[in-house]
Amino acid sequence: MDVSSRVLSELASREAALDAQIETARAQAQETVDAAQAQAASILRDAQDRVKAMQAQQDQQLARDVQQVREDASVQAQTQAQAIRARAEAKLGEAVDTIMRAVLP
Repeated sequence: MDVSSRVLSELASREAALDAQIETARAQAQETVDAAQAQAASILRDAQDRVKAMQAQQDQQLARDVQQVREDASVQAQTQAQAIRARAEAKLGEAVDTIMRAVLP
């Protein structure tokens, strides 16, 4: 029985060592998972920050583009208004001449 008790004792010792190794491996795996999750969260935050920055930049560019379109439209409208005014003044002058010739002998 002495040999069998030593064998059992050795087996129990090996089982305890294996259990300790398993527990260590589990702890390391959990640390790896935790680190990966933290890294993923960091990457996600960085990506969200970049998206916000890109959106803000896009909004600013859109605002600049809208302002430029408005300014261009205003300049074009003013140019057209001046051309219309000039034509109207010319026609007014022609009308006055026509009336004056019709009224005066």
